[in-house]
Amino acid sequence: MTETAPVISVSNLIKQFGRFAALRGVTADFSGGRLYAILGDNGAGKTTLLRTLAGLNHPTRGEFTVLGQKKFQDICHQVGYMAHPSLLYDEMSGLENLTYFARLYGISDDSRCADVIRSVGLDPELVRPVGQYSQGMRQRMSLARALLHDPKILLLDEPFSNVDIHSATEMVRLLARTRDQGKTIFVVTHQPSLLEGAADEFVWMQSGQIIGRTRELKPPEGAH
Repeated sequence: MTETAPVISVSNLIKQFGRFAALRGVTADFSGGRLYAILGDNGAGKTTLLRTLAGLNHPTRGEFTVLGQKKFQDICHQVGYMAHPSLLYDEMSGLENLTYFARLYGISDDSRCADVIRSVGLDPELVRPVGQYSQGMRQRMSLARALLHDPKILLLDEPFSNVDIHSATEMVRLLARTRDQGKTIFVVTHQPSLLEGAADEFVWMQSGQIIGRTRELKPPEGAH
């Protein structure tokens, strides 16, 4: 079921790196059980916003709440984050990677790891080290890592990068099913057409600000 209260609220969020303002007064509410596509040119602030919501950036000014909490450590186990780099151990197999992360989350059921690997279209019995995976396979394994602990919120940075169209389509279907289970998903992507028909809302960013939110893949007036 879709939650009525916002699962994430952002108020006048500003993030500066030296003199550069990557986020410039972002204010927004995001409801639960929805798939949001975060769009914009390079430097628009998409990844900075995602990293801030994931607790990896501290805002220069402003505040935000995730699941009603201001302290990220109070809800970090409810958030799954997929960075642009895969953040996997190259010398380990996919199953070994997920088993390791499962223990960090207190998950002792090894079948959970295998099931999540299958859900992203990979074979849990593949013994090849992740360092020998194609980039597309690494992306899918990285998504599996983000899904492993069944988080309420998924924050995904360019999950379809270097993934073939068939695999990307399957990933979108998986994300749609995950959203339908009541999860809230944010996807930063330069391939928004993949999310047509799946995303509930397209959030457009420009110069560190949200300039519009649309139900269809159509830029708001004033976007360039």
